[in-house]
Amino acid sequence: MKKYISEFIGTLILVLFGTGVASITNGNIIITSIAFGLSIIVSSYMIGNISGCHINPAVSLAMFLTKKINKEDFAWYVVSQVLGAIAGTTILYTILSNTDLGTVSLGANYYGTLSYANTSLLGAIITETLLTFIFVYTILIITNDKTKTNISGIIIGFTLMLVHLIGIPLTGTSVNPARSLAPAIFVGNEAIKQVWVFILFPLLGATLSTFLYKYLNKEEKKSKSK
Repeated sequence: MKKYISEFIGTLILVLFGTGVASITNGNIIITSIAFGLSIIVSSYMIGNISGCHINPAVSLAMFLTKKINKEDFAWYVVSQVLGAIAGTTILYTILSNTDLGTVSLGANYYGTLSYANTSLLGAIITETLLTFIFVYTILIITNDKTKTNISGIIIGFTLMLVHLIGIPLTGTSVNPARSLAPAIFVGNEAIKQVWVFILFPLLGATLSTFLYKYLNKEEKKSKSK
């Protein structure tokens, strides 16, 4: 149960501060990227030793496919992450409702005319698949390297910053189905109609990165045994 509570808290922090800064700064690329990255770093040192600090269904999927968690943990991790994201958005919505800023976007992800770059559906699919692939692959490499345990949270946080720098103008950057679902529920309309892209393709990116990781890791073990 402690693992699931930790995932709830970590995802709440990520969504509250990440999408919160995006909402307050009107999606400022640099500031929002930093906010998401710092949220990962803070959460990793808060709950990393308890749950591994996945706070992302795509990351949990990769850990399940590499047999680092079982199917029961995977299911409950995802439930905890989604609930944590909804809780974070609820808090953000409540705060912004009591300001002059309004609650128009709440950091929701979009493609098409609602995206800054007018990104097409295909462009959004490629963006989310590729950025999640890079993000999750980095996590798989770093968490498998015992020499980098103390700085893994920092490296992962900077990786999340990196993918946001290019992804924010294109789709708002999801790479995390829970992070996208929560604001879409509150915003509704086009956000909820388009959210399937930001659920499905981060999961696809995580799956592809896992296959490549397992393939390359297997080859490396073979070469070492010769």
